[in-house]
Amino acid sequence: MIACPSQNACNLPVNFGTNRCGSSAIVASSLIGCGTGTFGRVVLCRHQGTPLALKILSMVDVIRLKQVEHVRNEITVLKEVKHPFIVNMLWSGRDEARVYMLLEFVAGGELFSYLRAAGRFSGPTSCFYAAEIVCALEYLHSKHIVYRDLKPENLLLDSQGHLKITDFGFSKKLTDRTWTLCGTPEYLAPEIIQSKGHNKAVDWWALGVLIYEMLAGFPPFFDDNPFGIYEKILSGRIEWPKHMDPIAKDLIKKLLVADRTKRLGNMRQGADDVKRHRWFKLVEWTVVPQRALNPPVRPRVKAPGDPSCFDDYPETDWRSQPPLPPEQLALFQDF
Repeated sequence: MIACPSQNACNLPVNFGTNRCGSSAIVASSLIGCGTGTFGRVVLCRHQGTPLALKILSMVDVIRLKQVEHVRNEITVLKEVKHPFIVNMLWSGRDEARVYMLLEFVAGGELFSYLRAAGRFSGPTSCFYAAEIVCALEYLHSKHIVYRDLKPENLLLDSQGHLKITDFGFSKKLTDRTWTLCGTPEYLAPEIIQSKGHNKAVDWWALGVLIYEMLAGFPPFFDDNPFGIYEKILSGRIEWPKHMDPIAKDLIKKLLVADRTKRLGNMRQGADDVKRHRWFKLVEWTVVPQRALNPPVRPRVKAPGDPSCFDDYPETDWRSQPPLPPEQLALFQDF
C-alpha cells in the first residue's frame, strides 16, 4: 500500500482536469506532504477547502516492476465503483512521466495501526469491521470484480470510524478465472498458490484470514519465509488461540475451506450465506450500507484534512522525473 502523508508543504499548483462527474475542473493548490510506496506516493491536497488524496505513480517504476496492467486495472475498477465502504476516485490522468489518481481523503488512518495498538480486537469490534467488508465484497462481486488484496493495511477508517477499502492495484474485472499470482502471502488462497486459476472465492478466503487476525492479533498462516507461509496454507493446519470464540471459529473454518466450491460466500447463495452465519446474528444487514452501525473506534481527527493518523515518511522529489520515451509512453496511452 502507498502510505499517506506527512505535513511538509510542497506548494505546487496542479490542474487535474475534469472530474468523474464531468463538472468544473478540479484545481488543487498547496499540495501538502508526501508518503511513499513501491512505485509512487500519496500527497494530501485541497480543492476549494476539501481535502483530497493525490496518488502519484512513477511510470518508470511501474514498467520496471511490471505493474502496468495492475495500474490499468485499478483505474478501470475505481472508475466503475461507488460504494460507502470503498474509497472514491474523482479523477485519473497522466503526464509524460507519471500516472495520477485523485481520491477522497480518508483521514482516520489504517485499520492495521489500530489493530497493532490494541493487540487484538474484541468480537463485537471485529464483527463490525467484517460486516462492512462483507457489504463491500458483495457489491464488488455483483459487478464481477475480484479485489484480491484484503488485509488490514488496505482498510482505512474515515473520521467517523467507518471502513473504506483502498488500493485496488490487484483488483480485476473477471469474465472467467484468472491465473495471476498476486496478493499478500499470508492472505493468499490455496488456488492462487497452486496456479489453478481463481475467482471471487479468493476474497472470501481472505476475509477468513482477516477475521482470524483481528480476533487473534496475528494471521493464521505465518512464517518468516513466504514459501513457509505457502506450505502452511496448503497444509490447512491452523492453530487456534484458546480465547477464540467457537462461533467465530466456525465461521473462519467455513471461509478457509480449500475447496472453493464449498467455501462460504462462493456457493449458490453467495454473500447471503456469510451474512446468515451465527457470528453475525446481531447485525441488521439492511442498515450496514447506510453506515448506521455505531463504529467501535473513533479516530482522533482534529479537523478535515488532518493527516496525523498516518505515519510520516521522508520526502523525495517526485516532480523531477524526465518524460518517458515514446515507445514506453505508448504503454500508458489508454490511461
